[in-house]
Amino acid sequence: MKLLTFKEAGKLKLGILTDAGVIDVAEAKTALGVQRVPSTMDAALAKGVSGQNALAKLVDEAKGKKGPWLKSEKSLTIGPAVPNPGKIICVGLNYRKHAEESGMAPPKTPILFSKFNNTIAAPGEAVPLTSVGVEYDYEVELGVVIGKTARNVTKRSALKHVYGYVTANDISCRDLQMRTGQWLIGKTQDTFLPIGPYVVTSDEAGDPQSHVIKTWHNGKLRQNSNTADMIFNVAEIIAYASAIFPLEPGDVIVTGTPEGVIMGLPEKNWIKPGDEVTVEVEGLGKLTNPFVAG
Repeated sequence: MKLLTFKEAGKLKLGILTDAGVIDVAEAKTALGVQRVPSTMDAALAKGVSGQNALAKLVDEAKGKKGPWLKSEKSLTIGPAVPNPGKIICVGLNYRKHAEESGMAPPKTPILFSKFNNTIAAPGEAVPLTSVGVEYDYEVELGVVIGKTARNVTKRSALKHVYGYVTANDISCRDLQMRTGQWLIGKTQDTFLPIGPYVVTSDEAGDPQSHVIKTWHNGKLRQNSNTADMIFNVAEIIAYASAIFPLEPGDVIVTGTPEGVIMGLPEKNWIKPGDEVTVEVEGLGKLTNPFVAG
């Protein structure tokens, strides 16, 4: 399934993308008489497999039927795919060619850092660039959404704890990021993690290490790689992190970016107000955001 959020009357609602349109879960479960269905993204992630099964039952019940609960995706204002993550965990230097372009040795263990919830942004949402920095950069990343608590899990069992996957843009301010040995301040400005448009459940997304991953900056293709180039794959990241702290339903892991970031290019045309960046992970959807003066 492809789950999404959309804005209506100032609130975020849960939707399911189908061939016929977007099912408004809250309206459809009442109209179709399907009970115990999570009606927000937070509730869907918290209920894990049982919630997925209930949502799948709703989709089955809706097949061939029409009503005001079935909406055109184009008519909706799409929200962040995961609007309220518990933890946002980032992985640095996790693509071989990106480590090379950065002039850094490939890490021997995953480099973990964090973002905060103020960074979450929706598809199409304007990202303000403030005067606190200059070297603004994009980073397309595969996002992993946890759906089952993981603590001290093995690499073999790690993917069983994944609810689904999402496209993300780990926007970075390089001059702040490199100011000290800690990267946090270059990563945590408002709206610095656009995420969406969908959470694609793990059964539909397939092998997380086989997706083409791309970025366009003002229409020019800048990043074009594959998640197979990760140094530490998704299962290894989950196992490593879960040995240090628990991963819980609703947590998001963004797994690193491939080569082609502005920092690694000969000509440093940093993102500026008026620019537009589109990122895509194959099968998970495209995510476009304009940039404005902060």
